[in-house]
Amino acid sequence: MMADRYDVIIIGAGHNGLVAAAYLAKARKKVLVLERRSIVGGSVVTESFGDEFEADSVWAGGELRPDIVRHLGLQLPTPSTRPPFVAMLSETEALVLSADPSQAAQSIRRLSSRDAEVWPEFVRFMRAGAEFLDAAYATRMPRLPKDFSLAEGYGLFELGLDLRLMGRQDMLRLIRMLPMTASEFLEEWFESEPLKAALASVAIHGVTLGPLSAGTGYTLLHNWLNRGGLAQVNVGRAGEITRALANAVTGFGGTLRLNAEVRQILVDAYTCTGVVLSGGEEIAAATVVSAADPKRTFLSLVGPMSLPPEFVWKIQSLKMRGSVAKLHLLTDGGHGIPEGTVVIAPTIQYLERAYDASKYGGISSQPLLEVTSSGNVVSVHFQFAPFVLPKASWDEERHQLRQLAMQVLGEYFPKLAGSVRDVRLITPLDLQQTYGLTEGDLNHGQLMLDQFLFMRPLPGWSDHRTPIDGLFLCGSGVHAGGGVSGAAGRNAARAMLGRL
Repeated sequence: MMADRYDVIIIGAGHNGLVAAAYLAKARKKVLVLERRSIVGGSVVTESFGDEFEADSVWAGGELRPDIVRHLGLQLPTPSTRPPFVAMLSETEALVLSADPSQAAQSIRRLSSRDAEVWPEFVRFMRAGAEFLDAAYATRMPRLPKDFSLAEGYGLFELGLDLRLMGRQDMLRLIRMLPMTASEFLEEWFESEPLKAALASVAIHGVTLGPLSAGTGYTLLHNWLNRGGLAQVNVGRAGEITRALANAVTGFGGTLRLNAEVRQILVDAYTCTGVVLSGGEEIAAATVVSAADPKRTFLSLVGPMSLPPEFVWKIQSLKMRGSVAKLHLLTDGGHGIPEGTVVIAPTIQYLERAYDASKYGGISSQPLLEVTSSGNVVSVHFQFAPFVLPKASWDEERHQLRQLAMQVLGEYFPKLAGSVRDVRLITPLDLQQTYGLTEGDLNHGQLMLDQFLFMRPLPGWSDHRTPIDGLFLCGSGVHAGGGVSGAAGRNAARAMLGRL
């Protein structure tokens, strides 16, 4: 029996799903958001793991794009000062890259006076490049090689004008940067190995690539844009973002249901008609929007039998390849870790070797670690830990990963181990089973040169539409997605409002 009919059903209350829902509800559409967990947020969530043990489970803080905050009237934390990005050189020495370029240059000067002089220009260029990438993410991508509309052509014309207005030097730098390796790009700017390695760690954060991989110039710019620089912001407060979005959805008249897992998207002759929940309840809607990743949406919720065979093959070929684990530590406060975003990335070669281990199904014995703290809680981002372990299971390897992380951290922070009171480890398998991230991929699909802009998630399907009439995508797996920004949800809502 069908329940009440809605204009739009949105599957998943992650930040992109909630952004799309809020925009649609604000436009007076009858919106229903279905979330399988008992808490909103998806992977942008702050959870309690015990008494006085609260942490950002997956993403360390984050912030939405300013236009989304403004359009939806959200009241969100805005840091008065940006935290520093700290690269540990030894137990007693660190490279402190403040958000103020002049202050950062003072720390860099201890390593290289030449690099200190170059740093302000590098920051200026990265900010200019991030502004252009933000404009690209707000531009509707053409459905190449399918039909090319006038509206799409006009959007690309404006984007091309933005690129030209950057000036000849910045334009050429940006065009060269995107396909380059992070290592090659940074070699052109700096001579200090610790500085290059620190920046390269941001380029490979959250993606299964090494600093010698093509396209990590692009991922460096992508992560710089989403973070607003090098350091993570609003650490320990990721849940405030999605709670504010959930309040906006209901405030605009939308409906949010928790503990409501969607088992199937109903399709009749390539047309979406609604959804079926895990308990058997059917809910009708002419438009369904999935905030889940493309593989889960099409291969599990829609099912291959309801899709064109060629499309199914292409979806199966999407590269997910998650290789991130999270370790949360409740301490007594005496951990000795400085404020800001702290990274363990001594050299480019160190980072490449860490990546090499995951290519062959191993957990990196000398991993890239990015550490943030909020109160007495220390959160550790661990790369690389591949989703697929050919010779073991994650139940068997959990203890090893924890030991490896603590061993590496102990070399820089000898007080940390003695301060730990409780531990919570989230493996790539947990990221899939608990947070719905297929293969543990934080970005719903790798940020690679063949999976970005008009090729995300697939060539010909970059405008949120799908082969099923009435079914749209709004998660991180589509154009503008990856990380915490909400741009994918905003773009999807705009695309749907024209149709609705």
